[in-house]
Amino acid sequence: MSVTITVATTGPIASKADNAWLPTQPDEIAEQVHEAYKVGASVAHVHIRDAQDQPTADIDIARITMEKIAERCPILIQLSTGVGLSVPFEERERLVELRPQMATLNPCSMSFGAGEFRNPPADVERLARRMEELGVKPELEIYDTGHLEAALRLRDAGVLSGEPLQFSIVLGIRGGMAATATNLITLVDRLPQDCVWQVIAIGRANLELTAMGLALGGNARAGLEDTLYLRKGELSQGNLPLVQRVAELAKALDRPIASVEETADRL
Repeated sequence: MSVTITVATTGPIASKADNAWLPTQPDEIAEQVHEAYKVGASVAHVHIRDAQDQPTADIDIARITMEKIAERCPILIQLSTGVGLSVPFEERERLVELRPQMATLNPCSMSFGAGEFRNPPADVERLARRMEELGVKPELEIYDTGHLEAALRLRDAGVLSGEPLQFSIVLGIRGGMAATATNLITLVDRLPQDCVWQVIAIGRANLELTAMGLALGGNARAGLEDTLYLRKGELSQGNLPLVQRVAELAKALDRPIASVEETADRL
């Protein structure tokens, strides 16, 4: 089966002080998405920043960023409604009104590093229903086994009706499951049949667990949101080297890379 590669360019945490090649402004993000598309990425996972490079849910900035990406390439856009820990849920959920092809849906609140990532159940259900109305595909981000159960309860209640369900298994965040092979296999074994999934390994375990996810039949995500380094002690000079590495890994495993059209059909 072909593998969908998602590029996650920016994220809500890192800054240019951490890696000078981190894109934060619309033109920077769009250009690095375009570079990733040219080497095989068919989905762009998009976080936006304000003029001071801080996480924001500003609708105008999001719209401009989406337009600049679309001007450069036909990649599928997946807006993050996670945005940042300091941004209220009511602001974050409004991003889906822009009708991207996909957007994240985080089913649970959790500790997140030194902060708190708030996703109250009633708000999550409201957002899920609105995404259904707008035709926005949810990307279900699960950081622990209980998050998977919460997502499946939404499915069983008819709140999530679009098939196949799309999951991202996030490992390595303090407050969620550790980035270990055992934890990855535990969650993969519990996923519903016929779903679409990828592993998102944060930090030093990124390469190893991405390779495991590919070997297990999952898709892959690459980018500076997940790791700032190409290898120990070597900062990645933008998102392109990370996406190229994953594309080469998929090819080495005899898994062809999905086009935008193939990814859209699968979802």
